[in-house]
Amino acid sequence: MSLAVDGLISGLDTTSLINSLMTLEAGPQSQLKARVTSSNTLVTALQGLNTSIASLATLAAKATAPDALDLYSAKSSSPGVTVSAGATATGGEIDIVVDKLAQGQVSVSSAVAAWPGSNFSITNTASGVATVISAGSSRLDDVITAVNASDAGVKAVKVAAGTDSSGNALYRVQFTATSTGVSSAFTFTFDPSDPATDPTMTQIKGAQDASVRLWANTGAQQTITSATNTFRDLLPGVSVTASAVSTEPVTVSVTRNDAAVSTIASDLVSALNGVFALISTKSAVVNSTDSTGKAVLSAGVFTGDSTVRDVKQSILNAASAPVGGNSPSQIGISITKSGTLEFDSVKFAAAMAKDPDYVKGVLIEIAARVGAAAENASDKYDGMITSKITGQESLVKSLGTQIDSWDLRLASRRSTLERTYAAMEVQLSNMNAQSAWLTAQVSGLNSANGK
Repeated sequence: MSLAVDGLISGLDTTSLINSLMTLEAGPQSQLKARVTSSNTLVTALQGLNTSIASLATLAAKATAPDALDLYSAKSSSPGVTVSAGATATGGEIDIVVDKLAQGQVSVSSAVAAWPGSNFSITNTASGVATVISAGSSRLDDVITAVNASDAGVKAVKVAAGTDSSGNALYRVQFTATSTGVSSAFTFTFDPSDPATDPTMTQIKGAQDASVRLWANTGAQQTITSATNTFRDLLPGVSVTASAVSTEPVTVSVTRNDAAVSTIASDLVSALNGVFALISTKSAVVNSTDSTGKAVLSAGVFTGDSTVRDVKQSILNAASAPVGGNSPSQIGISITKSGTLEFDSVKFAAAMAKDPDYVKGVLIEIAARVGAAAENASDKYDGMITSKITGQESLVKSLGTQIDSWDLRLASRRSTLERTYAAMEVQLSNMNAQSAWLTAQVSGLNSANGK
């Protein structure tokens, strides 16, 4: 609790005087607070850098994954056939003729007002497995609901079919297999079976596998079927999907995708330059002027930081060091005068065309070294930057404890000063009272003596 000690007797502005003294007393604490601010700023910057380097490590790891650079693109000579190449694809070409597309069975009942009983079976022709449908009633809506909820592999829907002679609404029930191929074929069994009341089932579309011919019209002709319109691994790692039949052969070709490999290399260089740019920006010393026009130098948060400098140099060396005695510039990855990297896509493409295995080997080696350097810097347990962040956070915690101690010390000092100045005012008041009494005594003596 502050005391009101402004000088009623002395006339001194003791509050301002105490505040000035306390400002001087708080100098060390202010320095501690400034260090906390700068440390927190550094921690934030280091966390941002750590995130960027961790992303670089992830990108580098993808480039070194098995078959990551064995990339192929596939195409077909007809829009009715689409092709996709997977990770295990290899170069090749083949002609196919699409004879049939896969389809599922569709059957429709005769027009009925109600189903003949609540129980019947749908049997998968291929497996012989019968699924019993128990609708609970003969109402068409209940029957359709029961079919759609079953595991029969069939969906049902009713379609309006006019009225009977009595004006009752009639419907035809369409049953559609939920999958394609001959394995989706199905039949019906009514319980009890009564030809007089059982609906007539008409097959609208039969279950059918897709079918293609390889080396059509030659002695080596071979037919391949699929329950769907997709033929997987028709060539190693290549899937072919047909959407239309063909009378002429469709050429399916798979070629090496050099452009995709070039993109991986370019992305790696871009990620490296992103890290270098972040470090450079936060290490720059900026020359500016203050409000009085005086020149002021402002150092970046990473300026002079040996940990950040070592991390940058380690990653740069990993990206630019020779591979097998040869500079990475031979495949279009070179270091510039400013300490960044440059990617020449034209040179990379030319190198890939000449010796793709060599180029991929160099790129994998660079990515592996960059990944190791980035991991060493950003590992969440013992990375160089992680350790730096941990150290700064510990420092901030220690400084916070010291600042709290200073709060207690300064509060005690202010209380002491307030009591001192209050006591001074009391003494001055007593002295003034004593002076007034003495003056009165002297005046009395003078009056008694006739003076």
